[in-house]
Amino acid sequence: MADKPLLHFEISERKVLLRIFDVLFVLIALLLLNNFTDFDYFRITKGFWYWTFLLVTYLEVFAHIFELYDLQKASKFDIVLKNVVLTSSITVLFFILTPIISPSLPDNRFQILYFFLTISITLLCWRAAYIYLIASPRFNKKVIIVGDSFDIQMIAEAFKKADPNYEIVGFVNTDGRIETSNDELIQFNVKELREAVQNYHIKEIVVASGYKTGLMLPLYNELSFLLNKGFPIRDYMQVYEEITARIPVQNVDHDFYRYFPFSRSNQNKFYLYGLRLFDIVISLIGILFGIVLIPIILIGNIMGNRGPLFYIQERIGKNGEPFKIMKFRTMVKDAEAQGPRYAEKNDYRTTPFGKFMRRARIDEIPQFLNLLKGEMSLIGPRPERPVFVQELSHSIPFYNIRHVIKPGLTGWAQVKGDYSGEESGALEKLQYDLFYIKHRSLFLDINIILKTLSTVLSMRGQ
Repeated sequence: MADKPLLHFEISERKVLLRIFDVLFVLIALLLLNNFTDFDYFRITKGFWYWTFLLVTYLEVFAHIFELYDLQKASKFDIVLKNVVLTSSITVLFFILTPIISPSLPDNRFQILYFFLTISITLLCWRAAYIYLIASPRFNKKVIIVGDSFDIQMIAEAFKKADPNYEIVGFVNTDGRIETSNDELIQFNVKELREAVQNYHIKEIVVASGYKTGLMLPLYNELSFLLNKGFPIRDYMQVYEEITARIPVQNVDHDFYRYFPFSRSNQNKFYLYGLRLFDIVISLIGILFGIVLIPIILIGNIMGNRGPLFYIQERIGKNGEPFKIMKFRTMVKDAEAQGPRYAEKNDYRTTPFGKFMRRARIDEIPQFLNLLKGEMSLIGPRPERPVFVQELSHSIPFYNIRHVIKPGLTGWAQVKGDYSGEESGALEKLQYDLFYIKHRSLFLDINIILKTLSTVLSMRGQ
């Protein structure tokens, strides 16, 4: 174990790093601007600490909304450029328009432009340095997977999608059933494990062995040797959940409930009552907003959809109880004349005006009535139709567990997953839904709300 692996920051460490240095560099740049120029609109002084607090708050919130802390996107400069401009623009706009606790507008309006450019250029320079120095492939976390009865190709793709700096170098096959079409992955035998760790600068070994078979004795001895040398060896379930924010139900055996402790928030009355109060307030605001938009939507529906404005469908709610959901219609009349079918991305049945409503999430507004009645919550798994629930329950393990909480208007699967109506897409969404049920908390709810705002503002709705 002579050679140590190259430096690597974990996901949580990189996100904290980005947040801290975003704020730090912006404040330093503004301090320098204040000290070495005539700029005096924003001052970092003891008497004006609330200005700094306000700016930092807006910067962190809007950086989150515009996905500057999405590690996949934070490693691509073209995406970072767009998101930095959006973040800086909205941060400055909200800062100058906040009454009382923000400084008065300067007589020289160019100072606002200097304020905006300083924040934007500073963030861009720091993020470019991050991409080159920290998100560079040379600092990838190199990993070997050990196990049987799992899809190494799926694991490699899922990890790479969630964390671009998490690199699976190869795997150790324990039962001969692992197949992969990825020529870049190296298959090691047990005797090569120590040498591979040294030669490939492996940072971590992830064990995904079957729970019934157990590890072969030679492999167990090799892993014990590495573990005794202080080398990190971790369980695949834990690593998969940590990196992808999903639960890999397809790789769990019948002892699923051993690995799936439900969140305490599901039984926390204070949390549930607070969430219900929040649902009521949001539903009333949403209904009022819908009433204001109805004339515009009605005109658009007459011109673009040419059919009934609303449609009502039966969906499955908490504890498997059916309820009626209402939405603005986005598809052509008789869209399911040949029977129920999944909605698809770029579905030909969706009208042009319907596509706009879906992208802006306007079609979901009538569901605020379901929130008000308590049939849905603002956050939770999206309610599915009974026919699809029946099909998916037979083909996907533990699918019905998503019904232990109320369905939601938005959810972890909606803000994290790709749009897909087929079974493979349903499996991915279930993994996200179960992650939410397991880790449900106020912090995760706020995270989902911010990501939903990002989806709505960027018109990435389904």
